[in-house]
Amino acid sequence: MTRTLLLIVLCSFSLRAANSDSFLLRGGTVHPVSGPDIPNGAVLVRDGRIVEVGAKIAAPKGVRIIDVKGLHVYPGLIDSASQIGLSEIGSVRETNDAAEIGDFNPQVRAIIAINPASEHIPVTRANGITSAIAAPTGTLVAGQAALIHLDGWTWQEMAIAPSAAMVLQFPVIQARSGSRARTGAVPFAEQKRNYERRIQELRRFFEDARRYQKAKAAAPAGFETDLKYEAMLPVLEGKLPLVVQAARERAIKDAIAFAEREKLRIIISGATDAWRVAADLKARNIPLILGPTLALPAEEDDPYDKPFTAPGELYRAGVKFAFGSFSTQFARNLPYQAAAAVAFGLPYEEGLKALTLNAAEIWGVADQIGSIDMGKWADLIVTDGDPLEVRTQVKMAFIKGRAVDLSNKHLRLYQKYLERP
Repeated sequence: MTRTLLLIVLCSFSLRAANSDSFLLRGGTVHPVSGPDIPNGAVLVRDGRIVEVGAKIAAPKGVRIIDVKGLHVYPGLIDSASQIGLSEIGSVRETNDAAEIGDFNPQVRAIIAINPASEHIPVTRANGITSAIAAPTGTLVAGQAALIHLDGWTWQEMAIAPSAAMVLQFPVIQARSGSRARTGAVPFAEQKRNYERRIQELRRFFEDARRYQKAKAAAPAGFETDLKYEAMLPVLEGKLPLVVQAARERAIKDAIAFAEREKLRIIISGATDAWRVAADLKARNIPLILGPTLALPAEEDDPYDKPFTAPGELYRAGVKFAFGSFSTQFARNLPYQAAAAVAFGLPYEEGLKALTLNAAEIWGVADQIGSIDMGKWADLIVTDGDPLEVRTQVKMAFIKGRAVDLSNKHLRLYQKYLERP
């Protein structure tokens, strides 16, 4: 073997060792989320999965040791509502692939439109977010949302749950009153007629889907598959949750009534007014995806701090929820949305759970991610402090046990202009 070839082989071996998905994190404070913190703890990872968590763990032969003394180990954070990988530049149409033409597109799968090379992925990942829901948009049934890891060469490598939920944009009455009324706004009576028409269209679609379900079960000769109705079968059977986009009180109540009528398993998303119907949500065990807390009140007469205090109220009412950024470019700020709620009454542990374990449970993947427990994927972040604090820096991140690059466009631009003469 020539000297050049030997050097190539040795460098290749060193690179594989550095990127090995088997290692021992030792010496830091481990925050499992599912249990008490472990000071001076350790996490052993083999083949990308967590195999042991505790105070004293011996490193098996051949497993590299990563010293994280003085640092903190948390499970990777989960953004439960975004368009990461589907939208790059909002004002450039060609870089947006989140919506299809038409009102009913249940066969549309967001996962196959994910762009693994999106600049938003490393920016978001650098702030501790290792997984995200990428959801399509539309007027009624938008399609299937995907839960993805924020690392991978292809969408197949990134997929955690390729079809995590079906997305429904529930019809609403847009008319407003008072000083917020818009000049030239559509009159309430017309809005109501449009709303009722859309509700009827939605009901007919579900009725047609159920007819298709019965026809398929009967297996008649010459039965032809319809991709739209075929995609609805897991929803009708309760195997796939329906994520209902409903922000205001009336829309949330109507969505609950619709789900009961159709016998659907639903998740309410973007539920700004959920605190007004907390008892109904708790009684039906309907989980929520809460939008940004760093926002203005929904109504003029609402308390100024209502977006901050609502998560705490929902927790005390017994409603399970997770946080979503409902963004692409600002998904990196997700931890601070939870932090605002913590400052206004949400227990810290619950704020952290809403970014990790609660989200994993809502999306049906708590056996894979969401906490630092044996058998789960090693989605881990190593920080120099509390991830809900703005000053905290993520020092290392692992997705499925693989160390991910924390460099990103924001950091490159910062360094570039820092060195400007």
